[in-house]
Amino acid sequence: MTHSLTMRDRLRIERVVWSVDSRLQDLPRRSRIEKRRELRDNLRSAASDVGATEAIHGLGDTRRLAAEYMAAEYGDGGRPPSWTTAVAVFFGGILILEWLLEAGTSAFVAGVVGSDPNATGTFKWEGIAYVLDDVTFRFTDGHSTSIGGAWTPFTYVLLLLVVVLAGKLWRLIPAWRRHR
Repeated sequence: MTHSLTMRDRLRIERVVWSVDSRLQDLPRRSRIEKRRELRDNLRSAASDVGATEAIHGLGDTRRLAAEYMAAEYGDGGRPPSWTTAVAVFFGGILILEWLLEAGTSAFVAGVVGSDPNATGTFKWEGIAYVLDDVTFRFTDGHSTSIGGAWTPFTYVLLLLVVVLAGKLWRLIPAWRRHR
């Protein structure tokens, strides 16, 4: 018996397809698109034969299905971490932090020189809480030299955390344990 698909049936099928797709974010783009098309076509075909409700229930658990797709693509070990992303985020983070330090110190110097073009003396910029330490400026006739402005330990920890999360480096732990 052939069932015609209503708009509601099509939307339910799309919800299932995108639910599985959201769990396949680690697959390459083309592979994800192929999996979506295959799943959508199979569900529509089954829905026209047995109805959308039965086709969706016959699919089973979408988490298990997504895990099977991932295992088929990468094997039981799962996808390896992305070293390229980790390195790009690390250097991007350093560039942003350096820009932040340069922008802050430049703004402070511009403020001092703006208030007194022939400034002479020692001035202290408090830095950015939890990110950059204080910077001490010595001005002589409006020209400055600076000491300080190091990143705080919190900044290093935060940068490391962002690199691990972006590169998904926690995936190295099971591989490390298997080799031990």
